Amino acid sequence: MDFELSEDQRAFRDTAREFAQREFAPHAAQWDAESIFPVEALRRAGELGFCGLYALEKYGGLGLPRLDASIVFEELAAACPSTTAYLTIHNMAAWMVTRFAKPEVAAEWGPRLASGELLGSYCLTEPGAGSDAGALSTRARKEGEHYVLDGAKAFISGAGATDALVVMARTGEAGPKGISAFLVAADSPGIEYGKKEHKMGWNSQPTRSIAFDGVRVPASHLLGEEGEGFAIAMKGLDGGRINIATCSVGAAQGALDAALAYLHERRQFGRPLADFQALQFKIADMATELVAARQMVRLAASKLDAGAADATMCCAMAKRLATDLGFSVCNEALQIHGGYGYIREYPLERYLRDSRVHQILEGTNEIMRVIIARRMLAEHTTETTR
Repeated sequence: MDFELSEDQRAFRDTAREFAQREFAPHAAQWDAESIFPVEALRRAGELGFCGLYALEKYGGLGLPRLDASIVFEELAAACPSTTAYLTIHNMAAWMVTRFAKPEVAAEWGPRLASGELLGSYCLTEPGAGSDAGALSTRARKEGEHYVLDGAKAFISGAGATDALVVMARTGEAGPKGISAFLVAADSPGIEYGKKEHKMGWNSQPTRSIAFDGVRVPASHLLGEEGEGFAIAMKGLDGGRINIATCSVGAAQGALDAALAYLHERRQFGRPLADFQALQFKIADMATELVAARQMVRLAASKLDAGAADATMCCAMAKRLATDLGFSVCNEALQIHGGYGYIREYPLERYLRDSRVHQILEGTNEIMRVIIARRMLAEHTTETTR
C-alpha cells in the first residue's frame, strides 16, 4: 500500500493545478455571478485531455485510471467546483460512448467528445424518477432502423448548450431490466429544452429539463444491448460518485487554503487570528477531515480500477463521506472569515453553494447509506450461513 503519488500522477496534478489557476480561478466568480457556461475554457481543458481522462485511448481519450482522473479533478475543483463538476459529467458521458457504443459510432463521436470539440450531457433523472431511477418512464420503441424516444428528463447538466446526450429510456419490461441506453444528437428534431433553472449554486453550468417528442435515433446509437442501460448507468455512477466526491475535496481544499491565508492576514485584539487556539483547533479538525475524505476517495477509485467486489460500496462510502465533510469544511472556512466570508468578494460563499448539491446528486447521501447497509447486511448473512 503506497500513499505517495507516482511521478506521472504528480505531473498530472501539477498540470491541472497550473491550468486551473490560469483558466478557472480568475473567472470563476464572474461565471457564477453571470451564469456563464465557459465553453471555451472547457475546450482548452480538452486540449490537455481533460475532457476524456478515462475515455478509451483508441477513441481519443487518455484511458487513465479513475485514481489518476480524481487527482486532476481535485485540482480543477479547488479553483471552480461548478465548472469542474460539469467536466466530470462530460467525462462520464464520453467514457460511456467510447466504452459501449458500436465501433463506428464510437469512432465518429468519441474523439470529438474526448477533445472537447463536442460537449455531452447525461440524461437519467426524470420528474418522477430520481432516487428510484429504475422506475423511469421515458420510452424508446423500435421502428425499422430507428428507435423513437418519447418522455422527459429533469435536472440535466449542460442541457441546451451541449452537443450529445446519453439517454436512458425504457425499451422493455418494468424495472431496471427494461432500460436501454442511447447516444442522441442534442439538436435532433423533437427535442425541446425547458427554461434554465435558477439554482443556489453550480451557476457556471446550465441545468434544464428535456422533452423528447417522437425523437428518431438511429438503431446503431444504442449503447450496449437492449436491456443493459441500467447496468451501464450504474457503472457510470460508480465513477460519477468518485468524481463528485473529488469535487467536494477540491472545494474544501480551496476553502481551507483561503482560511489559512486569512488567519495570517486578519488581526483582532492586536493579534493575528492564527494566534487564537480556538481557531487553531478548528483548522486542525478541518485539515484532518479533508485528508480522511481524500484518502477515502482515492481508496474507492483504486477499488474501481481494480474491479474489486466491494467497489460499488466503497464508491458510495467515498461519496457520502467526502461530500458531507467537504461541505462542512467549506462552512467552517466561511465562519473563520466572519462577515467577509458571506460576501462575494471572497470565494467562500461560492464554495459553500457549489458544494451543497454534491450531497444530493449522483445518488443522495441517504441512498449511499442504503447501498452501504445492503452490502454490509448481505455479507453478514453470507458469513452466518457458511
